[in-house]
Amino acid sequence: MPRNADLPDRLSAALAVVHRIFNEGCTGDPVLCAEALRLGRLLAELVPDESEVTGLLALMLPVAARRPARRDADGVLVPLPEQDRARWDRALIAEGQEPVRRLRRNRPGPYRIQAAVNAVHSDAPTAAATDWRQVLALYDRLVAVAPPPVVVLNRAVPVAGTEGPATAPELVNALGLGRYHVLHAVRADLLCRPGRAAGAAAEYGRAAEPAPSEAERACLERRRRETRQRAPGRSGA
Repeated sequence: MPRNADLPDRLSAALAVVHRIFNEGCTGDPVLCAEALRLGRLLAELVPDESEVTGLLALMLPVAARRPARRDADGVLVPLPEQDRARWDRALIAEGQEPVRRLRRNRPGPYRIQAAVNAVHSDAPTAAATDWRQVLALYDRLVAVAPPPVVVLNRAVPVAGTEGPATAPELVNALGLGRYHVLHAVRADLLCRPGRAAGAAAEYGRAAEPAPSEAERACLERRRRETRQRAPGRSGA
């Protein structure tokens, strides 16, 4: 263990590495996902009083719980709103929600807030039943402590869920994220809601090209094809 004086910087770096390993595992290798959870649990045992350590573990657990529902029979990624929630691992969700309840006191850090966001999604029996007002309130707190453009981009989704899809694209368009594939994917999802299928299909195509994994590209291409089929005057392809 580092000395107390060195612990904050060392711990912050360790948490960032574990989070990166977990994110890589979620989109690819399940061994990496399991290793990140092992390291997260180990850190929680070593420094149980550090709330962001528990927050990171509480963030990872419900996301890991969705792995059984994240791909269809063809191996293509399934977005969260379309997942079969009956396939989620409820034991992992319960393990992640318990520390979230304990972490609601005091000033939360970014991992704790993200853990609370995932807890809200996990509580919803269906995508339509998601408490978007609570998600938006949590993102407002997250922007205050971790305000990079990606956080603001993700905030646009609960904005659309609470205020309607008309205002959310303005938030996305104001971000200078260039060819970031998630930017185009979020913009496409927002365009789908008011029925602008042609524009949404084009955005899915822009998102697919720079997507970092084959699984993500396949998911975005499938959504592009499905959205084009709904566009007025188009028959598919």
